[in-house]
Amino acid sequence: MSFFDFSASKTRHYHHGRLRVEGGIIPEAITAYRTYGDPNNPCIVYPTCYGARLDSQETFIGPDKIFNPEKYYIVTFALFSNGESSSPSNTPAPYNGPYFPNVSYQDNIRAQYTVLQHLGVPKIHTVVGFSMGGQQAYHWAVMYPDYVERQSSVDQLERVIITNGPKAALVASKDFENGHYKTQPQHGLRAFGRVYCGWAYGQAWFREKRYLMGGEYPDLENFMRGQWEAGQLLWDANDLVTLFHTWETGDVSVIRDGGNLEKCLSSITARGLIMPCKTDLYFPPEDCETEVSYMPNTAKLVVIPSVWGHMAGNGRNLPDRQFMHEEIMKFFEETSKSEK
Repeated sequence: MSFFDFSASKTRHYHHGRLRVEGGIIPEAITAYRTYGDPNNPCIVYPTCYGARLDSQETFIGPDKIFNPEKYYIVTFALFSNGESSSPSNTPAPYNGPYFPNVSYQDNIRAQYTVLQHLGVPKIHTVVGFSMGGQQAYHWAVMYPDYVERQSSVDQLERVIITNGPKAALVASKDFENGHYKTQPQHGLRAFGRVYCGWAYGQAWFREKRYLMGGEYPDLENFMRGQWEAGQLLWDANDLVTLFHTWETGDVSVIRDGGNLEKCLSSITARGLIMPCKTDLYFPPEDCETEVSYMPNTAKLVVIPSVWGHMAGNGRNLPDRQFMHEEIMKFFEETSKSEK
């Protein structure tokens, strides 16, 4: 019998009630999630990244994809402030909009852990994530070391300088109104998208004019408008700002080691696969080499050979997706053998 049925994989909501978070409380906090497969199979936790909702996670879920729901029990989680879990855009007054409290990765992981306990998951086989999802994988390994067996991160730790540029373009716009806008601040969101686009792809991607692929866009201007401006206009501006706070305050070493990253990462016992892209402007492989050197007995570095920069990790490009599929399957096989 096959347990793979996307029609049954609808978004569900766990109601936490009153939840204390970094910036105060969320009075009726909700974590949105989806499950795929048989709950008796090994569990893979796959949280969202920045600018992602739960349906985007299905790029990697399927019988012929990286995460096979006929073999694994897959749980995808929506970050707080992504518009599906509790967010500035969907929380009633007086905690709505700019009054929504700041939320940390620790807050997200504790909430996700509560959901997994509700689902009866005894142990996590792997936490895997792209970008902000990768940061969450590190936090899982540090916060619940006895609960997580493996973590696979495609781009991961904090880069505050990257978040400041797009965020400044948004909050300084003439229509953002300090978060008290009555209609979506199009000027700010469009500027945000253009700044974000410049970081998202590697320089080689632009040099090779990959935005002309298939003839969908005749030039760079139309690509930025059709892809990046249009994409950001689907989001609530306060949601984006709150998510950026989670990202830029995401140093995992402050949880228990006072900011000592080497000490923190060296304490991780979960086996790790770290996969930056060779042209990533967010998380360059050189930085990841340093991080993996702090985990010499548990982590492995594999660089994605792509011109797609940071966006290689989200699987939009088929060769990148195939490369990640092969490496993650190899990682699963290697770690399974070492456990026997």
